[in-house]
Amino acid sequence: MDKLLTLLENDSTLTKEQLATMLDKEVGDIKKAICAYEKDGVILGYKTIIDWDKTDREYVSALIELKVTPQCDGGFDRIAEKIYNYPEVQSLYLMSGGFDLALIIEGKTLKEVATFVARKLAPLNNITATATHFVLKKYKDKGVIYDMPQKDERGMFSI
Repeated sequence: MDKLLTLLENDSTLTKEQLATMLDKEVGDIKKAICAYEKDGVILGYKTIIDWDKTDREYVSALIELKVTPQCDGGFDRIAEKIYNYPEVQSLYLMSGGFDLALIIEGKTLKEVATFVARKLAPLNNITATATHFVLKKYKDKGVIYDMPQKDERGMFSI
């Protein structure tokens, strides 16, 4: 049922009837599969992707890289748990390369993000360095292209 998961990931608004038709399955089988995926934690939730730049909501996004000294008894997991429980944190990843963790946060202002880094992240034991990168513009997020350019139907003309 990997196709079911792919369909749901691309459009979670599809009804069970639509999914059954698309997959040539019975509606009951689709319902059972979705319930099992939810129960087993394969499906973790359903989200709508919003282009907040087209609203009056003021916010700033930042990608923050962290160098971390792993803990003896919990490795990176224990420090990650402290960080992902902050409501500002939208995403958190264990990374390879020069930094160990990368997180994406949102705040109302640049100052709010800077304050989060200075007062909540930097003082945590085991964090040895941070690098904050502010998102200036989103072109593509979670597979969705923002502000896709309109095609010029007139074609190309040369003079």
